Amino acid sequence: MREDKPHEECGVLGLWSPEPLPVADLLQLGLFALQHRGQEAAGICVSNGKDLVIEKDLGLVTQVFDEARMERLRIPAANLGIGHTRYSTTGSNLRFNAQPLNVRSSKGILAIAHNGNFVNALQIRQELLGHGAVFQTTNDTEVMINLIARYTQLNLVEATARAMRELTGGFSVVLMDRHTVLALRDGNGVRPLVIGRLPNGGWVFASEPPALALMGAEFVRDVRPGELVWVEAGELRSWQVLKPQPTPCAFEWIYFARADATLDGIGTHPARVRMGERLAQEAPAQADVVVPVPDSGIGAAIGYSRASGIPFDYGLHKNPYAGRTFIQPTQEMRDLKVRLKLAATPAVTGKRVVLVDDSIVRGTTSGRIVQLLREAGATEVHVRISSPPIRFPCYYGIDTAARKELVAATHSVEEIRTLIGADSLAFLSEQGVREAIGGPVCLACFNGQYPAGKPEEEMRKEALETEGASVR
Repeated sequence: MREDKPHEECGVLGLWSPEPLPVADLLQLGLFALQHRGQEAAGICVSNGKDLVIEKDLGLVTQVFDEARMERLRIPAANLGIGHTRYSTTGSNLRFNAQPLNVRSSKGILAIAHNGNFVNALQIRQELLGHGAVFQTTNDTEVMINLIARYTQLNLVEATARAMRELTGGFSVVLMDRHTVLALRDGNGVRPLVIGRLPNGGWVFASEPPALALMGAEFVRDVRPGELVWVEAGELRSWQVLKPQPTPCAFEWIYFARADATLDGIGTHPARVRMGERLAQEAPAQADVVVPVPDSGIGAAIGYSRASGIPFDYGLHKNPYAGRTFIQPTQEMRDLKVRLKLAATPAVTGKRVVLVDDSIVRGTTSGRIVQLLREAGATEVHVRISSPPIRFPCYYGIDTAARKELVAATHSVEEIRTLIGADSLAFLSEQGVREAIGGPVCLACFNGQYPAGKPEEEMRKEALETEGASVR
C-alpha cells in the first residue's frame, strides 16, 4: 500500500568550485538534506574538467552511496558535480530511470538532474524520435537533455535557453558538462530552486536552502521563475529566458519543504503555523487537546492551538525507525503497518481531540489514525486539515494519484468524515492557504486551474469525455 500522502518527485543539487574540492562528499551531504523529496533513487555525477563519473541506483542516499561508490566518485581534482534524489511520477521506479542522466553530443558529455514534469514531453519525445534521437529511459528528463543536444549549432547556454522556451510545465533543473554547471526554473516557478555561495567562491544550486547549509554554503537568493543561471569564469551569469509569472506550488509550504526552509522569501514553518491559525478561525471545535499527525501536521497544529486556546500535545508517537512504506499482501497487515509507524499516547485518553494533518489523499491512513486515537481512549476526534480537499491530479511533479483515487474527487466532506470515522471534519479554504503563504501560489490540485498548462493527451481525453457527455 502506498502512503496516503502526496509525493514530491525529486530533489536536485549542483556544485561548481574554482578549485578542487571533495565534490562527491559535499553532494552526498546535500542529498541527505533533500532525502525527503525523493526516496526511491539517488545519484551523483562529478567532473574534474576531463573525466566525468556517474554513480546512481535505487534506494536511499545511505543505501546507494556506500564506500565503494563514494571512492569511485572521488576522482582527482574534481571541482563540479550534480546530485539527485528521486520519487518517480513520470517513468517507472527502475534503475535506468535514476538520475542524473547523461548523453553524448556535439557539446561533449552532458548530465542532467530534474525536479518536476514537462507537460508536453510526450509530443517533443515523438518529434525527437522522428529526428533520430534514441531514448534509454521512460522519464521526461531525457527529453530535455536530448532536446539540448539536438541544437548542435548553439553553445550549451543558448541550447538550454532554447529548450526552456519549448518545454512547458513545472520544473527546476541542474545541468552540467565537464566545465560548468547550469540551473534553471520554469516560468511559473512551480518547483523551487535556490543559489548558495561557498567560502572559496564556489556556487551551489539546490531545491531547498537546508542543503546549502549542510554543504557549508551561504544562501544568496532563489532562482527566479524563468531564469537560467550558470557559472562562467567563476562568476554567476543570469539570463531571464522566460517571462516570470510566479505561481509556486502551495504544497511546498503545506507539506513538502523542510520546516527550516525558506522558499521565495517565505518561511515554511511560519506559513504552516499561519495555516493552523486560519484553520482554527474557519473551523473551530469544542475539544480538550490539539494533536498533530507527525511530522507534517506539527506546524499547523501549533497554529490551531494558539488561535483556539486549546492545549497542544503529542498524542501520537512516530517510530523513527519504521522506514519507508511498503506493500503488504493482506488488509490485516496493512492495518498493522500504521501501528508500526504511529502509536497513540496517554495524552488522548478521556479527551476530545482535534487531530491536525496537512492533507487527505485517499483517506485510508486518516481512518486508521482516527481508530488508533479511539482505541487509546479519545472520546471524540475532530479532524482538521490545513489544505483544501485534493480533487485534481498534479501534472507538475507531484504524485497525487489518479483522480479516481482521490477521495475528495468522488466524495463530499461529510462522506469523507463518515469514511474516516471522525466526529467532524473540516479543510482549510483556498483563500486561507493563499493568505497564510502570503504570495501567489499554484492551487491546481485543489481547483483544477493549471497555470503552467496540462498535457495535450489529458486535454484530448477531457474533450472526448465532454463530447460524450453532451451526446448522452
